[in-house]
Amino acid sequence: MRKKLCCECGKKLTKDEVALAQKLIDVDTEEFYCIQCMAEYFGCEVDDLKIKISEFKEQGCTLFL
Repeated sequence: MRKKLCCECGKKLTKDEVALAQKLIDVDTEEFYCIQCMAEYFGCEVDDLKIKISEFKEQGCTLFL
């Protein structure tokens, strides 16, 4: 599997960033964002998204395995 890149800044993405895009945008999305660009996209803080990642992991969301 090739590395995914942020569609805004071109940064290589972590698996959590890919999973978050799939969870918040669409599981079949082709537009992936790094956590900084995703925060801008949604108009929130990076820390808010980090909290959501933790919550989704605690809920057992399989995208974050």
